[in-house]
Amino acid sequence: MYIHAVSHYLPTQVVGNEHFTQLNGLSSEWIIERTGILERRKAAPGENTNTMTIEVVKRLMEKTDLSTIDLIVGGTYTPYDTIVSIAHEAQHFLGIADIPTISISTACSSLLNAIEVVEGYFALNKATRALVIVSEHNTLYYNETDTVSGHLWGDGAAALLITKERESEEDFAIKALLTGGAAHTSKATTGVMMKPADGGVTMPHGRDVFINACQYMPKASLQVLERCGLSLSDVDYILPHQANLRISRNVMNTLGLPEEKLISNIQYYGNTGCAGCAIALSERWGTFKKGEHIVITVFGGGYSYGAMLVEV
Repeated sequence: MYIHAVSHYLPTQVVGNEHFTQLNGLSSEWIIERTGILERRKAAPGENTNTMTIEVVKRLMEKTDLSTIDLIVGGTYTPYDTIVSIAHEAQHFLGIADIPTISISTACSSLLNAIEVVEGYFALNKATRALVIVSEHNTLYYNETDTVSGHLWGDGAAALLITKERESEEDFAIKALLTGGAAHTSKATTGVMMKPADGGVTMPHGRDVFINACQYMPKASLQVLERCGLSLSDVDYILPHQANLRISRNVMNTLGLPEEKLISNIQYYGNTGCAGCAIALSERWGTFKKGEHIVITVFGGGYSYGAMLVEV
């Protein structure tokens, strides 16, 4: 598989740490020390996962032709509409008839699971050009007065055109992809929860989430490298789920890689859920060099996880 093009969308409203200092007394220094976050983006009134989907698809259309896509897969855990998914919204906007249109949720791992769905369609010869969209409206569901997790969240979206065959020398090759679930562990189903009718986003076991994220992202990264016969010395960049800068740094330390190989955007966008890695890939797209290897690794609520090796 190949990533032919990628785009991203971020709301214009910037929420700095001082907002939370005024709201609940958390100092900017404390937030930065604990999370690395300086500021985050917040969707405007009238914006939601579906509207951000349209915006990010428009931006992708400026880069490539979407008229012949034959599969749409959307990923989000913050839906605006639980029936008309972001995938359906994209199909309606594009006006493309009679193609598979699917929406999934594996929390913050949804990007890689969505791409894995594409892999299955490609393998069965049911599709050749797939649009993958990840869009999160975390601030719709969070409680910003929550001193545990209210300051973590940001909004944003990204879209990727993934093709079965190489269409350009500029395409990024997906060399290997794996996903898994660690919901067998004791606190996996309560570590991070989002119950719209019962308190929204809550994170009662943040320490357990931290420990497991720091365990499973390096583990998955090593597994995906092994599948390709590569080692850590072949890795040019690690792009982990943008949950917490301390987690990202811990992943780098576990892998024994220098921080200059870490790609991070949580400082300016907060935790943008399953959109975070794709947003970062879109931002950095033009800076990568031919032959470089990027490991994208994710971890989400329910303790879903995964890793993908991309070759420029």
